[in-house]
Amino acid sequence: MLSKNDIKNIKSLELKKFRDEKGLFVAEGHKLVGELLGVFDCILLAATDEWLGSRRNIPAQRVEPVTPDELKRASLLRSPQDVIAVFCMPRESLAMKDAAGSDLVLALDDVQDPGNLGTIIRIADWFGIKDIFCSKGSADVFNPKAVQATMGAISRVKIHYVDLLEEIKALPASVPVYGTYLEGQTIYNTELSDNGVIIMGNEGKGISREVGKTVNRKLYIPNWPAGAATSESLNVAVATAIVCSEFRRRLIRG
Repeated sequence: MLSKNDIKNIKSLELKKFRDEKGLFVAEGHKLVGELLGVFDCILLAATDEWLGSRRNIPAQRVEPVTPDELKRASLLRSPQDVIAVFCMPRESLAMKDAAGSDLVLALDDVQDPGNLGTIIRIADWFGIKDIFCSKGSADVFNPKAVQATMGAISRVKIHYVDLLEEIKALPASVPVYGTYLEGQTIYNTELSDNGVIIMGNEGKGISREVGKTVNRKLYIPNWPAGAATSESLNVAVATAIVCSEFRRRLIRG
């Protein structure tokens, strides 16, 4: 059973202020919670008897059986599911130069929408990208909307909040820095490497001017047919999926 204080504490984690203060975040639903259990430390798990009955040896400090009504009172979702869990935030620390020299990484320049961020993490997971470097103005990965949108991918993809400009400037000259733009060389005709940094920009403003100065390979996703009237731009998560897919396609073809 969850106490009123338990419910209050869970609800407080909807706000970044309290997530940062407590070092905790919330995940809901059997698939998401199942992905995160055993990867992040779980301090509280509340679930229906049916969910608990289907599992053994749950790696959580505290497990509480609850009714659907109790879950509804604690949930941050419009349609509560059968389990809710509170996890400790991981503390990741990695320099971009240590990852981008041999692998492909994503850099997010003030991506604001938690749903977009979560979807991008899920895309990175699908295409085998293990590290994402976010500007400090990007959405919080532990926002409940972002966590839900990852569908568990945060258990495999590490997120680093950094001074993006300084991290890119510290890269060796040999590391390619790709940036997505509404002009430039078509991605399908551009030579792509199997390592480097792919920068994705803000939903409304794109890549900032200062970060853009570090880009040495501009990528453009052309519309079809060329010159036809079309939407102004692609959603940043959709664009990320197209770009990552093309990079991986080249590896398969190679």
